[in-house]
Amino acid sequence: MASETKVLTRGSPGMKIYIDPFTYEDPNEAVREFAKEIDVSFVKIEEVIGAGEFGEVYKGRLKLPGKREIYVAIKTLKAGYSEKQRRDFLSEASIMGQFDHPNIIRLEGVVTKSRPVMIITEFMENGALDSFLRQNDGQFTVIQLVGMLRGIAAGMKYLSEMNYVHRDLAARNILVNSNLVCKVSDFGLSRYLQDDTSDPTYTSSLIQKRSVMFANWLCWPLGDVEVWTHGHHPRLPWFM
Repeated sequence: MASETKVLTRGSPGMKIYIDPFTYEDPNEAVREFAKEIDVSFVKIEEVIGAGEFGEVYKGRLKLPGKREIYVAIKTLKAGYSEKQRRDFLSEASIMGQFDHPNIIRLEGVVTKSRPVMIITEFMENGALDSFLRQNDGQFTVIQLVGMLRGIAAGMKYLSEMNYVHRDLAARNILVNSNLVCKVSDFGLSRYLQDDTSDPTYTSSLIQKRSVMFANWLCWPLGDVEVWTHGHHPRLPWFM
């Protein structure tokens, strides 16, 4: 069991607080709790679209019983993995499975009962934000760009309310769909902000730190968008 499995709320009624999957004595339990197991027969792999730390990433199709077929992105775990690598790989699914927001990449499910082990997410047609803006330099209106910025900000606000720290937010980790909706992705470097509410001094300090962290989360990807629209590669965050 996790060290804290109780559903906590803050702000609006029913809002869940992120639970770090590494607090579970058995990490596989977190996968079972937060990620849906998908039968591999429902998955069709089509083509390689990238590579990650643990293996290749594919474009494919998912056809669940009673639902229409959809395109998906499929992360795979390369052969010869250790148990720790498997645990670390699947932890991303345990994290994504806790989120439900239009500007956070959606987890469809996992395949753990056959090989290769897979994490299946929605497919984002336009790929990563940095390369998408580079390839389409000067093609967007101000309204479209502001819409992208608002989407990123909305996603990060949601994660902040969930007590979740992304730690690797950058334009390369923002994905864009065919409607120019931006979604935060890549949850491999997560952290859970644990509050010690018994100490007022600590709580006050935590609020200040989280305010700074939230501002920094937004500055880098939003700065990327601003710089990319002027045709320059963002070597440093725009606020430096």
